[in-house]
Amino acid sequence: MQSLSATRIAFIGGGNMAQALMTGLQQRAFNMQNITVVDPDTAKHPHLQTTLGINTSASLTAESLAVDIIVLAVKPQQLQSVAQALAPLLQSQLVVSVAAGIRTADLGRWLNGYQTMVRTMPNTPAQIQAGITGAYAMPAVSATQRELADAVLQAAGEVVWLDDEVQLDAVTAISGSGPAYVFLMIEALTAAGVELGLSEAQSLKLSLATFKGASLLAAGSSTPIATLREQVTSKGGTTEQGLLSMRQHDIHGMMQDAAAQAARRAKELGDQLGAQA
Repeated sequence: MQSLSATRIAFIGGGNMAQALMTGLQQRAFNMQNITVVDPDTAKHPHLQTTLGINTSASLTAESLAVDIIVLAVKPQQLQSVAQALAPLLQSQLVVSVAAGIRTADLGRWLNGYQTMVRTMPNTPAQIQAGITGAYAMPAVSATQRELADAVLQAAGEVVWLDDEVQLDAVTAISGSGPAYVFLMIEALTAAGVELGLSEAQSLKLSLATFKGASLLAAGSSTPIATLREQVTSKGGTTEQGLLSMRQHDIHGMMQDAAAQAARRAKELGDQLGAQA
């Protein structure tokens, strides 16, 4: 297998997700001179060059795309025009899309039938290299290319590979949208603490540490999540009363409905974005 350190990468778009991946690669001692960011916003270039030590280009050229991997990191609404400009310059590069909602069938159509693609769904904790990305590789992607894509994506956190592209709608609903659900619960728990007499600063600190600690405990333990919950829940105790209230408000049903609605919307957006000629 080709080593990651020798891999040449072009990021089309130098926004938050591209910078998250590049920062993670930098922290892993990747040779940053093997990275080129192609972005028409030249005002970004000096900052990217200085902080990350990468090369920049204002336009798509054969030279800037003489790479192993092309990461499409533009907004979904921009992807069709970018893909159409990219298509004549493709040879055998692996194309990795981090643009939400765009299906490989539609991206492939815009790329004049190109099939060597990986579609991904990252999430915002990638900005601190604590994200998780759902990824689907088309059949034309070789085992070596998939391993390289995995290594690049792991620079921003964990990776879950999917056998069916349709599962990316569920990934969008769970981990893509999931940080917002967690932020909402932190907001709610913080507000509850204030109602009980804590200052906002005290309640926020307690809430953040609780979510962080519980997540780390669950991630680092082989004990089932339900068992961890039971271990905190003494019969007749305070936690039991709190959980009883949450069950009475059907917390499971609320979460399932939220995820179902997010997945439905992900499918709708894919239909709308892919309907472009």
